[in-house]
Amino acid sequence: MVPSDEGAAGGTVRGDALTAAARAAAGRLLPRQEGSPRTAHGWGPDSWDEARRRVRRAGRAYVWLNLVEQRMRSLVSDVLRPVYEPAHGDDWVTAAAGPVGEEWAHRAGAVREVSRRKGYLLDPADDEMVVFLTLPQLRELMVQHWACFEPYLADRREVEMALDELEVARHVVSRNRALSETVLAQAERAAARLLALLDGGPVAVGTPGDILEELVGERYADVVSVHSDRVRLQRDLPVEEMLTGAQRLDAVGIGLSMLCQNFTGKRLVRLAAGGCRMRLLFLNPASSALRRRERELGLGRGELGRSVEMNIMHVRRVRARLRDSGGFEIRVFDETPRFTAYLVESDRPYGLAVVQPYLRRARGMESPALVLRGTDRAPGETPVEPGLLDVYREEFESSWADSRPVS
Repeated sequence: MVPSDEGAAGGTVRGDALTAAARAAAGRLLPRQEGSPRTAHGWGPDSWDEARRRVRRAGRAYVWLNLVEQRMRSLVSDVLRPVYEPAHGDDWVTAAAGPVGEEWAHRAGAVREVSRRKGYLLDPADDEMVVFLTLPQLRELMVQHWACFEPYLADRREVEMALDELEVARHVVSRNRALSETVLAQAERAAARLLALLDGGPVAVGTPGDILEELVGERYADVVSVHSDRVRLQRDLPVEEMLTGAQRLDAVGIGLSMLCQNFTGKRLVRLAAGGCRMRLLFLNPASSALRRRERELGLGRGELGRSVEMNIMHVRRVRARLRDSGGFEIRVFDETPRFTAYLVESDRPYGLAVVQPYLRRARGMESPALVLRGTDRAPGETPVEPGLLDVYREEFESSWADSRPVS
């Protein structure tokens, strides 16, 4: 039945009245702002800074969570597929879930079918039921079949504790809520510990945590982080973490205090005894270059020299405790010091370095610090364009060639 003109007009009048009332209410609730409607509700600098902080934290947490989920998915598939697939075929995940997990297994299957129809499966390898399970569901499969996983995982309690610690970060990241630095640090530690447990050994230096930096590494010529001073550097990258798994350490500087005063002699001995070859290059305490540096810093004559001598004596005692001291070399140089550098090589195809320039009036503790990571390449392969790490390595080799050994 077609409405009369009178009814239509009445409806229009009522609609206009409601619209006017809504506008009036909005005017009372929202403060009047100057400028065009396009910019009236735009973000200011503080809002954008806060958004960037949230994205950085959530991005790092997401990388860890993504790696953990991939590793859990791979382990569950490797262990349970041979048990259930022969009898249940492609439906082995549902069979492994059993009556307890039947509901979420069917839900994962439904999501898989929708993804198939809408073309969301961009990689054929992802057309697997196990890919659509969440981290808690993967954990449930592991707990239900712990007897199958026990030969590969030493401590179930440690695995579950690490997964518990990841839950807060997982919920926050999945819902795009604010992630605090404390929770992020806890999640990174838990994820690193869990990855080590799942792999049965220590995680290589920087393996998961620096994936974000590696993605943009070429933009910044190997620089993955910048710290305003050494205190902030050591808070984010302790010396112990920097040297974990090191196979070679080349260090050059005035006194190498970051190594000598923040890494105990016992740990240095263990590191060297474990196969890490070290070349340590100090500024000669008796050189004129050191006396010029003392004057720059306003120190008394011999004050800096005594500190350097103490550090040299410290590493000499470490060398004396080694059965084979051939891989532990100590030298001094007489040139004007320009930077401190710690160049670390591990079993990874590219290295890690910490570099600090010497400022005219600032001690090493107060100088900015750069963390560098080399280009990912095969061992022995020459990069197309050298990055900063290669530049500092070349500088070290040049200084080492002109130095004198310490007996």
